Formats: sequence, C-alpha cells, structure tokens
Amino acid sequence: MICGKIASGKSTLTADLAKRDNAIVLSEDAWLQTLYSDQLSSIADFVRCTQKIRQVVAPMVVSMLNAGSSVVLDFQANTVQSRKWMRGILEQTKAQNKLHILDVPDDICLARLRVRNAKGEHPFAVSEELFWQFSQHMA
Repeated sequence: MICGKIASGKSTLTADLAKRDNAIVLSEDAWLQTLYSDQLSSIADFVRCTQKIRQVVAPMVVSMLNAGSSVVLDFQANTVQSRKWMRGILEQTKAQNKLHILDVPDDICLARLRVRNAKGEHPFAVSEELFWQFSQHMA
C-alpha cells in the first residue's frame, strides 16, 4: 500500500516493489483511464468511479493473496477511508502488509507533475489546480 500526493513517486515505487518482490501490480490509474476517462472531471467523479473499481478489485486481491501471490496496490491510500478499504482486504487474508508513506514536498511534486504532463506518458495529465484539490484530502 502506498500513500503520497500526486507525483510523489507512488507509481515509481510500485514498479520497484513489483520487480523486487515479483509481485502483481494493480494500478488504479490504469483502471480509471481505461474505464472512466471520459467521466472524470471532478473529485466527486473520481470518488464515484474509484468506488466501482474497488468493488471489483477487492475480491480479486483477496483471491490472489490467499493463493500466495504478492500484490502491490498502486491505489491511492491518502485518506483514512482508502486505507480502511485496504485493511478490509487484508483482514480476509493471512498476508503480511506494508504501508509506504511518501512525504515529498509540494514544490517537488509540482515539478515532477509538470515534467510528467509534458511527457504525456501517464494515464492522466493533472493540472496544478487539481493537484491542490486532491492534496487537501490527505489524511
């Protein structure tokens, strides 16, 4: 589980953990982009779409963990509710877990965000305004 602001390095850490632990990566951004990219214009849209994805992903993760696979959730864990969802998954397994908290200063995240947006390789181009909106919900 990974907690950090937009452009704090969550996906980079996820990829590193997956290589190190030979783990399966499930990316919230990939699901959102594929299924709902045309429906995401606000935080409320993000919450609505994420909840639908989590209903599908949770039992799948439980099954993978119970089968002995390592799973890295590249899902935002920035709110108490998100971490509670992840904890609920773990409580249905005997898997060990680790929460990684990326405490990266805003100016570094924003600089990374600008570079990421310019490259166009990430599923979403996020404005600085949206960065600040999402950052308000860190808990």
